Amino acid sequence: MAKQLKINGPIISNDDKWFYDYFEMEATCPKDVIDNLPTTGEDVEVTINSYGGLVDMGNEIYTALRAYSGNVTANIVMAGSAASIIAMSADKVCMSPVGQIMIHNVSMGAQGDYHDMDKASEILVKANSALANAYVAKTGKAKDEILQLMENETWLTADEAVINGFADEIMFETQERQLLVADGGSGLVPHHIIQEMKNLKADAKLNNEKQKKPKNDSSFSEFLF
Repeated sequence: MAKQLKINGPIISNDDKWFYDYFEMEATCPKDVIDNLPTTGEDVEVTINSYGGLVDMGNEIYTALRAYSGNVTANIVMAGSAASIIAMSADKVCMSPVGQIMIHNVSMGAQGDYHDMDKASEILVKANSALANAYVAKTGKAKDEILQLMENETWLTADEAVINGFADEIMFETQERQLLVADGGSGLVPHHIIQEMKNLKADAKLNNEKQKKPKNDSSFSEFLF
């Protein structure tokens, strides 16, 4: 069985975790994840329900999970901001049917003169570019497209996350997906007709075998068990 880990509440620093623990508030710091990763390389399942938090702490968790020797599966209830970066570290990302992923631009507080504001802007632009690499690696989308999604503060449902490559599958989904067809009058027979004919053929074969079976002349009735 895979090792179970949870990433709930805001993503915070190791130094601040005591405060959240003291007031019994959910939060996750890098130490919560890194210290609980198995040393044996066994599979890990990470359940994520977080709107994000500190970028550097999210990056530390992302890097640790990417570097982990075993397989990592992320089960997403809510993965926003820094938590969505963490989700991108998994080998397989599974969305709850009611789950969401949210990506947006990095923000920060700044003060000082216009030189300081220019520097703050430069830092934010580079931070966006760095974080976009995680989404690019997972989705295969162009970096410019990812940066535009971040610019728009994009919220993705489970279906949208799978379609856009942010997730691999939807949890609990057992129904077969519809086959996609590009058919310009090629004569392709609908699959349901083929299945119906297959069933009829099997029934006909069974009836034919019954008719060929020799009758039992014994006066005793057959017993079914």
